[in-house]
Amino acid sequence: MRQIPVETSGATVMVAKAPQPKVRDRRTGEIATDAETGAKLMTVDVMFAANDEVEILSLTVPETGISGDLAMGTPVVLTGLIARPWENEFNGQKRHGIAFRAVAVTSLVDTAAQPKAA
Repeated sequence: MRQIPVETSGATVMVAKAPQPKVRDRRTGEIATDAETGAKLMTVDVMFAANDEVEILSLTVPETGISGDLAMGTPVVLTGLIARPWENEFNGQKRHGIAFRAVAVTSLVDTAAQPKAA
């Protein structure tokens, strides 16, 4: 399947929705895992702003690639972001779109600089 690398160096990226486990089967609640590593997969929604355009992207990321506190509004850097076009047919309806996957989503907030809760 074709994978297209996405250039992120000129973009502003912030968390729009905190990481959630990626569900493979909604009926059973089975959590998706990476076919190669077996790592649990997570979904992270980010605000991706570049070239005077802003979009919310839903990324699939291995749980091991999530670092730092990724609360809503946290600025992040994306490592190894790719776009993968997809198409399927279900009940006679053709659907298509673009799936995004990253190797890592890393918080840009310096946790050492934040005050400690008493």
